[in-house]
Formats: sequence, structure tokens, C-alpha cells
Amino acid sequence: MTMEVKLVRIDDRLIHGQVATVWTKASRINRILVVNDAVSKDSLRKALLSQAAPPGVRVNVIPISKMIAIWNDPIFNSFKAMLLFTNPHDVKTVVEGGVEISSVNIGSMSFAEGKKMITNAIAVDQQDADAFRFLAERGITLEIRKVVADSRINLLPILKKEGFI
Repeated sequence: MTMEVKLVRIDDRLIHGQVATVWTKASRINRILVVNDAVSKDSLRKALLSQAAPPGVRVNVIPISKMIAIWNDPIFNSFKAMLLFTNPHDVKTVVEGGVEISSVNIGSMSFAEGKKMITNAIAVDQQDADAFRFLAERGITLEIRKVVADSRINLLPILKKEGFI
């Protein structure tokens, strides 16, 4: 047995109003694991993220290697977790490391040079699309939903339409 992953979300804003209130309640979690190497080394960001959690939900900010290491550790079986990532590459890495994920919710990926806006909240480049394709090829559902009330939109047809896959 392993921890129970209730939601895997890519949102480069990490913990914000929607995540801290609506997504945590809808997912019925007791733990948010922010999985990111850079953020795990930033003590100020870690402290701010921990303070942003709603009552009853603990936050841990961990590097990718730690997520892979704790996946099969029975000490963490009590976790009903939301895994928060900033990008699809990190999700791909944890899946390659043996972490079992059935679906990924994509909430926000900010625009940066070299990226293309494919929705009003998601910008990708070819490397992002390749990581998403890897996940899809392993049977992982990729759904776009900024907020819980939004309809689920399959990411793959949008990537195809935009010429990424």
C-alpha cells in the first residue's frame, strides 16, 4: 500500500486561493506535497507555501527525488495527498521513478519566451508537449481545469490542433 493520491495538479502558482480552499476541499486531502527541486531549496518560499494551507492540511515542499523515495514507504500510507507540480517534466520524472499517477489536472502554466499559449491559462513549448505525450502514452489522463466547477477538457486534442504532437 502507498499514500493515497487524490489529485495531481500542474499549477506554476502552486498554492493560491483556489488550491488552498476549493481544490483541497473537493479532493478531501490532509496533505499537500509540493514537488519541485528549486522550491524545496528556497526556505522563504517553503515557509510561505506552508502558511497558505487551509486548517487541517499540512504542506511539505520536497525535491523530486524525495517524492520517488517516499512513494512505497508505509510511513506515508496515512497521506491523502495532493501532489502539486510547476511543470510536466517533473511529473514525468516521478512517473519514471515509479510513482503511480492516473490523471493530471493542468491548471496554469505561465507564458515565457519560446512558449505558445494554447488556452487562456496554459503556455507550452515542445519539451512540455513531449512530457505530456509521455504521460498520455502511459494511460495517464490529462485534463485542463482551472477550477473545480470547470468542465474537464482533454489536453491532447489541443496539443494536436496546435501542432505539438
